[in-house]
Amino acid sequence: MTVTLRPLAEQDLDAVMIVEEASFVQPWSRRLFVDELSQPSRRYVVANDGEAVRGYGGIMVGGEEATVVTLAVAPGYREQGVASLLLMNLVERARRQGARHLTLEVRESNQPALELYRKFGFEQAGKRKGYYTNEDAVVMWAVDIDSSEYEGTLDTIRKEAS
Repeated sequence: MTVTLRPLAEQDLDAVMIVEEASFVQPWSRRLFVDELSQPSRRYVVANDGEAVRGYGGIMVGGEEATVVTLAVAPGYREQGVASLLLMNLVERARRQGARHLTLEVRESNQPALELYRKFGFEQAGKRKGYYTNEDAVVMWAVDIDSSEYEGTLDTIRKEAS
């Protein structure tokens, strides 16, 4: 499957909402996505295979820290490299904007996501009890993403993807 990435636009939201609702117990509303797109500190990207949006991700950058605010791939397209491609784009964007550290929260039971984030150098830093109403969130950090060591991590991921 060939996927291209591009900035998320408001006209993508119908497709994004389908993926959102299939991916999350408590999906974001369309209005929240519209509001997020208007925030200067946020950047969102979609993965498109020429037929439809197959995934999306978003990041918030504030100084030396950035937060992955969302990342989702449509069922049927998971575990095919789409999430890695999206996350690589978000990490590279954060680095270009001067971020040194990257954080996120992930559902404790989401093993595929936890594995993906560990591959990208994220480590568990704590938990947020009841963050997802009925489940805890694992708080993860990737530190020193501006270092040559972290660049080596990204190079390894790039090589695996090609």
